[in-house]
Amino acid sequence: MNAERHPLLRHLRPALPPPPWPRQRPQVSFIVCTRDRLALLEACIDSIRAACRAHPAYTAELVVVDNGSRDGTASYLSATTATSDIALTAISEPRRGLAAARNAGLARARGRVLVFVDDDCRLDRGYLIDVERHYASGEKWLIRGGRVEIGDALDLPFTIKRCDKRERLTPEVHPGGFVLGCNMTMHRDVAARIGPFDERFGAGGALRSAEDTDYLVRAMLAGMAVEYVPDMTIFHHHGRRDRMAIDRLHRDYHFGNGALLLKHIRRAPWLLRHFYWAARAAMRELAGGPCFDQDLKLSHWPIVLMNLAGAAKFTALALVRRPGRQPQSGSETIEARAEAGAP
Repeated sequence: MNAERHPLLRHLRPALPPPPWPRQRPQVSFIVCTRDRLALLEACIDSIRAACRAHPAYTAELVVVDNGSRDGTASYLSATTATSDIALTAISEPRRGLAAARNAGLARARGRVLVFVDDDCRLDRGYLIDVERHYASGEKWLIRGGRVEIGDALDLPFTIKRCDKRERLTPEVHPGGFVLGCNMTMHRDVAARIGPFDERFGAGGALRSAEDTDYLVRAMLAGMAVEYVPDMTIFHHHGRRDRMAIDRLHRDYHFGNGALLLKHIRRAPWLLRHFYWAARAAMRELAGGPCFDQDLKLSHWPIVLMNLAGAAKFTALALVRRPGRQPQSGSETIEARAEAGAP
């Protein structure tokens, strides 16, 4: 995906002085999307730079996508770009939504390996060493995610992944959370084959979440593996410390998953099996059966109800895009390509 050829991104070229680093193609690109979280972003960038300094032989760049921040992020990025000890490209994506920001980052990234990291995460110092080791095998047709630890002991244990075994996704396991979007990597050829993220999904989009899960399903449908490894560690400082925040995120995740089910129901009918299992577990819960998450006491019922609501929302969005209607904007073009899974 070349930014020069991408019609949505030509206007995003930042007006900055020449960078202080050489412009050879890097081996890895970190893509970080942000919106109004400057303090978290600074810590994230510092951790990426530290990981790069710890393994300078594996050349890296950082692409930061500012998705409409109003908290001084743009000024910070401008100053940091001019002084950074690693290649740093700051771009602005005014169209709201994490998926739109991820697509802008994809279009600008130049590395052989692409690494998506959320702005509220911090890398383990040995992260690049792990990445290089995994991709040294030459196997590239897969999406690979790493370990996600809680960053602050005061935060509730949610949106983390602590499995100690290397494993690959199968239809028997729901793809949601198997690889977390805050720590997701792939070869650039994988991204070129799968295509852009579906901009209806994800935080800030109509479907609230699951832009990363949708990408995993599309990879599986294209015959690619999805792998989790117990290293490539990041620390998630998500900041959610009360039950209300966790409940809201729990609902949003399953709202997106319901839309995901309907989008892929013809090509991935195995997703329906997971809805059935959730509904069965919800009924058992009424009779005293176990809840979805024993530690946080999360119920199966929000999964079922939000799955249905997400599927209804997806249907409504599909009806708005009437068959035969010509796309009216670049955003809709990306959406259509993402739905088709085209490169």
